[in-house]
Amino acid sequence: MPITIKRQSLAAGAAVIAGIALAAVFPAWASAAGLPAVKVVATTPVGSFPIGAAADPLTNTVYIADAGDGTVSVVSGQTGKVTAIITIGGLVLAAAVNPLTDTIYVSGIGQVYVINGRTNAITATIAVGSGLLPGIDVDPLTNTVYVATGASNSVAVINGKNNSLQSSIAVGALPFGVAVNPVTDTVYVADQGGQAVSVINGRTNTVTATIAAGSAPAGIAVNPATGAVYVSNIGDGTVSVISGRTNAVTATVAVGVSIAGVAVNTVTGAVYVANQGANTVAVLNGRTGAVTVAVAVGNAPAAVAVNALANCVYVTNEQDNTVSILKG
Repeated sequence: MPITIKRQSLAAGAAVIAGIALAAVFPAWASAAGLPAVKVVATTPVGSFPIGAAADPLTNTVYIADAGDGTVSVVSGQTGKVTAIITIGGLVLAAAVNPLTDTIYVSGIGQVYVINGRTNAITATIAVGSGLLPGIDVDPLTNTVYVATGASNSVAVINGKNNSLQSSIAVGALPFGVAVNPVTDTVYVADQGGQAVSVINGRTNTVTATIAAGSAPAGIAVNPATGAVYVSNIGDGTVSVISGRTNAVTATVAVGVSIAGVAVNTVTGAVYVANQGANTVAVLNGRTGAVTVAVAVGNAPAAVAVNALANCVYVTNEQDNTVSILKG
C-alpha cells in the first residue's frame, strides 16, 4: 500500500529525503578529508535530572525530558536557550520526534504523552502498561511510535495518526532503548536483560532476528543512510556495531566506563556516546568504528540527540541539570 503524505508535510518530507540522500554519500568524503573538530559551544540550564532528549531537524528545536520535575524543556537550536517548559506532571524518561507531523512523544510510567510542537500543548495521553517506559522512537514515514515496556518485556506499537495502541510485540528481557530505520521500516530494541538486540519488521510487527550484543545493552541508534546500528553496552563500556543488512556484529568498540546514550549524525556519519564515568562524549568514526576524540561535557552525561542538518549535538547532564551543545 503506497504511503501518502499530506500537502502540508510535503516540504518536510522532501527535506528528510534530501538529508538521507546526502548522508548516503557524505560519510565517505568525511572519512577521507577528516571530520570537523568537535567542541562544546554552549551549556544550557534545563529542568531537574534531564534524562531524555530528541531533536527536530526541521524546526531546529530540541526537547529535553526532565525526570526530576516532570517537565519537558524546549530548547531553540538557533539560540541554545530554553523557550518553553511543558509541565507533564509525572515522571518522564525518554523523548522522540516526528518531524513530518511536528509531534513529540514523551514516555514515562505506563503513559506516553503527545505534544504538539507548534503549540507546545499536550494533545493526548496514551496508556501503555503500568511500568517504566525507558525507550521510545517514531517512524516518520509510517507515523508509528514504538515504546519499550520494560516490565512486560515487550514493545508497544502506537498509531500516530489517532494515538491509539495498536499492538504489543514480545521481545527480550528488559527492553530499554529503541531505534527506527524508516528507510527499511525496521525497529531495533536493546534488550538490557537479554544482552541482545531484537530486530522487528515494521510492516508485520514481528521479531525477525535476535542479535547478541555486549553486557547490558541500553542505548541504541541507527544510521538510515548506511543501515549501521550502534548499541551502547553499559555493563562493559563498549559499543556494538551491527550491520543492518546482515544483522551481524561487525565491530565491538571500547569506549569507557558507565556509558549511556548514543546518537548518530546521518550527514557526517559520526557517532556520539555519553560516557558518564568520565563526564565526556566519545566521538566515533561511523565507518571505521574508531574513537576519534573524547569531549568534556557536564556532570553525568546521559542522553544524546543530534540535529544533522545543523550539525549540532545535544547532551543531557543529569547531575548538573544542563544540556551541553556541541558542534562538529
